[in-house]
Amino acid sequence: MVRSAGKPADFLRIGHRGAAADAPENTHASFARALELSADMIECDLQLTADGHVVIIHDWTADRTTSGKGAIAEFNADELRSFEAGSWKDPAFAGERVPTLDETLDQVLPAAMLNLELKCQGTAEEGRRLAITAVAAVRQRDAMGKVLFSSFNPEVLNELREVAPEAPIGVLWHHEDYSLAFEIARHLGAISLHPWEATITPEVVAAAHGADLAVYTWTENETERIAELALMGCDGIISDFPARLLEARALLLARA
Repeated sequence: MVRSAGKPADFLRIGHRGAAADAPENTHASFARALELSADMIECDLQLTADGHVVIIHDWTADRTTSGKGAIAEFNADELRSFEAGSWKDPAFAGERVPTLDETLDQVLPAAMLNLELKCQGTAEEGRRLAITAVAAVRQRDAMGKVLFSSFNPEVLNELREVAPEAPIGVLWHHEDYSLAFEIARHLGAISLHPWEATITPEVVAAAHGADLAVYTWTENETERIAELALMGCDGIISDFPARLLEARALLLARA
């Protein structure tokens, strides 16, 4: 997953929740749009339902992005998937549903990689169940080499590492002090650091590379800034606008 050539234009183009600027985030329509725009990888958010299924949704509640109301963890999968999840973005997307992890793996992996962000507010046991279920779906498809598991929650990543010693892990980070991030990454045997773009400096990128960590930064939507981050050495850039990732790549090639 780490780029090998070291050229700025070779950065991984990562669609945030699919192509979140163009289509309702974390839906089949959003993933399809990101694939149309040649995303190398798609980032999406995994949560566990009350009956133990992994679904793709960002918020802790269904309120913002579906027709339902209430906490994701309190719904069974069928209940959650009965909600409409597209028209909040645009009436053209009416009828979209909250995808399952299984559906998402089958839709995306033939064409691109997946960055699977594990989200859990509950106990360590709940985090372990999320990790076990997500890993099982990936292993069933013999697809561990095409996914990257990430989280802001180190406890969930610890559970993931215990159940899947071979899983590629990325550490999400949003602070300016990176000392704990590097410590967590070393403990987990992570392959990547996923920092907030506003905190990135050339020194941070160099330190990550010195620790054998790729740098996949989130979430940048301006073409010039995307190019700037690539020139700093970022190995992948997450954006709501996959088309702008292509524009930045073209800009870097033209300047080379």
